[in-house]
Amino acid sequence: MSLIRIETHGQVRTVTLERPEKRNAINPEMMDLLIEAFQAAPGPDERVTVLRSVGPVFCSGLQLSTSGVDANEAIRIEEMFSAVQNYPCPVVAQVQGAAIAGGCELALHCDFIVAADDAPFAMPLAQIGVSTTWFLTKKLIEAGGPTVTREFLLLGDPLSGERLHQLGIVTRVANVDDLDAAVAKLTSRLAKNAPMSMYTMKRLINRHASLYLDVVTHEDLDVEVADVYASEDAVEGVAARVEKRSPTFKGV
Repeated sequence: MSLIRIETHGQVRTVTLERPEKRNAINPEMMDLLIEAFQAAPGPDERVTVLRSVGPVFCSGLQLSTSGVDANEAIRIEEMFSAVQNYPCPVVAQVQGAAIAGGCELALHCDFIVAADDAPFAMPLAQIGVSTTWFLTKKLIEAGGPTVTREFLLLGDPLSGERLHQLGIVTRVANVDDLDAAVAKLTSRLAKNAPMSMYTMKRLINRHASLYLDVVTHEDLDVEVADVYASEDAVEGVAARVEKRSPTFKGV
């Protein structure tokens, strides 16, 4: 059984995460499939893609193990997010439940987020001793600004879909039972637009949003991020999360 399902109905393509028994956690195979799905050229009639999932959880992020998180895997996930962000057609995230860590970032890299009003979004990386990369931090600041990013990253506590809608990060909110209809209404509206116009303006928006990535040096911070992933605290934090216990951090 594939970890994702891709279907096209008329002008709307749907990419569905199908790993509900693992809270739709992203393992290397799912990552490769998502990269492939979003690096492919759109079909001739496609105007919009919906990214959704099966089960009560949208996506719980990278699959964790007691051995910790590989920094190279954290870099690899950037390729997946970049593929989603730069897909020519508008991409709508349909978030019915928790979007945690990489699952939160996955939604943020879509052009629109339609979320259940009570769906929790969280980036609890400090709670498990790891860090965002330069690329992922930039996306959070772009979406919510420094104040919201500090709350997301330094506290790591969840914010609801309704709260993120108030902050201008989530595009639409609805009761979870009405989510399909809310997404259908948005995709129907997008599908009526001229595709070349949408594709070009999406590239313009992405290019403007990424301007400072090319002018600000961050090699020193990249080294710090790698050190965080290699730390004893990272191994302890991830193991504690997997084992459902409180971590004991030592600052090393």
